[in-house]
Amino acid sequence: MDIARIIKPWQRQPHKAFVFTNATIIDPVEGALIPNATVRVADGKITSIDTSETATEGIPEEDTIDLSGKYLCPGLIDCHVHVAVVPGEADLRAYKDMTEKVSLLRQPHVLKTMIERGFTSIRDCGGASLAVKEAVEDGVIPGPRLFIAGFALSQTGGHGDMRGPHSEELCCGGTISGISRIVDGPAECYKYAREELRQGADFIKIMGGGGVASPTDRIDHIQFSDEEIKAIVTVANNAGTYVTSHSYTPQAIQQAINLGVRGIEHGNLIDLETAKLMAEKGTFLTPTLIAHVMSKQMNFLPAESAAKNDEVLEKGLRAMKMAVDVGVTVCFGTDLLGPMHFAQSKEFTVRSKVLTPIQILRSATINAARLIMQEDRLGQIKEGFTADMLILNANPLEDITVLDRAEQSIMGVIKDGRVLKSRWEKLTAEA
Repeated sequence: MDIARIIKPWQRQPHKAFVFTNATIIDPVEGALIPNATVRVADGKITSIDTSETATEGIPEEDTIDLSGKYLCPGLIDCHVHVAVVPGEADLRAYKDMTEKVSLLRQPHVLKTMIERGFTSIRDCGGASLAVKEAVEDGVIPGPRLFIAGFALSQTGGHGDMRGPHSEELCCGGTISGISRIVDGPAECYKYAREELRQGADFIKIMGGGGVASPTDRIDHIQFSDEEIKAIVTVANNAGTYVTSHSYTPQAIQQAINLGVRGIEHGNLIDLETAKLMAEKGTFLTPTLIAHVMSKQMNFLPAESAAKNDEVLEKGLRAMKMAVDVGVTVCFGTDLLGPMHFAQSKEFTVRSKVLTPIQILRSATINAARLIMQEDRLGQIKEGFTADMLILNANPLEDITVLDRAEQSIMGVIKDGRVLKSRWEKLTAEA
């Protein structure tokens, strides 16, 4: 009797070892193809990559999968998601009444569909819990590997404060508002940054400037004081992790990075001076353009937020191109809420208007892996790395929008050496 399996009956079977032959590997570091490769996978890792003519000698036929005519691409990483804001409502207003239990029961659907689009890792920037992260790790539910912020930290009246201007309800220290906690003053910033880390946060997310969806702040607001941000950065640094900031404007971005914040979310209104400062400081930028596109198309936001959305949508592409051109490390993010999660892969198409395929692919692989501090195991198909891979029937280095057509282009999704999704008769997904 296997006691471990009785205690945790959802435990997965041991990893299968298999070998891909005649693979064309997509290398995001060099922006090149590695043809005729034999890739061995065992215990969830890539154990060897061999391009010699004798690489397949001695391999049992039943253990091999011939990838002739196919491409092997690193698993994709989305650096800005909110899995707790689930489908089920037509507009943002309705989410004030959605309970945590309703959200939790719908999150497996969100995670499953992300895997099916080829995203093997995600960074949740507010709302996802340690329980969901562990459920994926344990195999209770299928989904991408999660890196979570817990609740984002906001201030009274800031981007995370979802009370309307006529609400007289008072928030006290640490009050949860949607996907955020309300904190004011350095003491609360110290306490609740530590609280998020205690509850399993991998990094800390702050609302460093005004936002689109929040009802009572303007985009150009600078929100936390220097002392508050310093407190949060100190807590993160002491724990060996980092802070990322929701910031649109040059003023908010410069404040954040000068105080030690490592990442900037959105950044639509960035100027050349700020972009150069980010490049100099090594600050990461994660634009989330598809969220603005879909919010407008689906009429998801109330009128006061829709006007702000139009402002940042218009300038977002130009800002991202400027950042890439001056050497900022740009990552892939989507920030989709509620019914818009289905559009996750459309970010590839949006970015293709101003960036090259390799620039976009790097944003979703090697750049993203560096941001989440996993560059030694994720983002590449490389010996010793985790076996997160996509089998494609088209080359994204020629046309990055193939990743926006998962049903037609992604034949298989492999995470941790397990086939989680197959659209190809030669590849069997785990039950």
